[in-house]
Amino acid sequence: MTTFIAHTTIDAHDAYALSEWWKPVLGYVDIEGDPNLPGHEECMIRDPETGHQLLFIEVPDEKVVKNRLHLDLRPRAATRDEELETLLVHGAKVVADHRGIHGPGSGWVTLADPEGNEFCILRADAELAASS
Repeated sequence: MTTFIAHTTIDAHDAYALSEWWKPVLGYVDIEGDPNLPGHEECMIRDPETGHQLLFIEVPDEKVVKNRLHLDLRPRAATRDEELETLLVHGAKVVADHRGIHGPGSGWVTLADPEGNEFCILRADAELAASS
């Protein structure tokens, strides 16, 4: 048996607001011909390069524990620390800082989006290449 991931779903209290928050973080866009609008209970965005899609669905439940599944983000152009600063200005909150966990220049930072969904910011490919 084989399957593929059609999209990744993220629960939200405000699907539109959260999809709008994530679009600039990831460089994603609305699905062509199906724009997300305030009040929509389901909002899909996609990566214009890879086609990966994120679906934000409104749910009444509160987030109460650590995510069992999360996104690991790698900066496309900036360094991890530069991207971290951009994410903090954009409204992300630091959950745990694991920079240097395996020596200087290593590690990641766990963050939360405005609704508390955790994600990590990793080192950029260029940083990884420079450290090997």
